[in-house]
Amino acid sequence: MEEKKLSWKELPEGDVLKAASSKSFKTGNWRNIKPVHHPEKCIHCLICWVYCPDGAVKTADGKFVGFDYDYCKGCGICAHECPKGAITMEPERK
Repeated sequence: MEEKKLSWKELPEGDVLKAASSKSFKTGNWRNIKPVHHPEKCIHCLICWVYCPDGAVKTADGKFVGFDYDYCKGCGICAHECPKGAITMEPERK
């Protein structure tokens, strides 16, 4: 039987929660802007991957391949650090 998960409003004050990693929680729905990749400008330096605090930049064979939007919170660090302007931040359309 699956355990019912409580919302944060239902937790008792001072409650202690069991430990988990960020992979246990998809946090991408926090975002209101998202990174968009422009492949024609990308040199695959992977600086975006190095600086992403959420591990949301996906790579394969030493090249940028996309974003994991399930975990990207839209902080914009990848776009800020990109030396070629290959990433821009655009409004999230839901």
